[in-house]
Amino acid sequence: MRRVRPGTTASRGAGSRAADGERALSSVAAGDRFQGGGDPRDLPRLWHVTLSVSGRPAPVTEVRRALEQLAHDHPFLLTSRYADDHAEIRYWEEARDLHDAAAVALRLWGEHRRTAGLPPWEIVGLEVIDRATYHQRVAAGHGPALATPVGVHPF
Repeated sequence: MRRVRPGTTASRGAGSRAADGERALSSVAAGDRFQGGGDPRDLPRLWHVTLSVSGRPAPVTEVRRALEQLAHDHPFLLTSRYADDHAEIRYWEEARDLHDAAAVALRLWGEHRRTAGLPPWEIVGLEVIDRATYHQRVAAGHGPALATPVGVHPF
């Protein structure tokens, strides 16, 4: 059984196309394996995503509670940092290409605003990098340390 995020369409094969000719977006469930025969560029890859949001100040206890609810609903989230007027979410996404990973990330905040009680903030930043680039940055002393605690933390 394949799992997909709410609002996405499960593709039935590498390079599946939606009715309008665009490739359907899908998250690849952990443990799913490529069934061969398709284009190797359609193999799922890991992407490190950093989503930054900001807006009018909100009570910091409500921001923390909302981010904890989002992390509970979606355990793929690694870490969230927050203040009363901005937040940053970091996680790994498994997707066929950067376009798919970025599209899922750009929908994350809006799709879960109501269910998690997230503030009505806007997305002000998005970084999506492949696994190799992430590890190169960490090795060079740039980016978050591998020992960064998982969870929801204040800035």
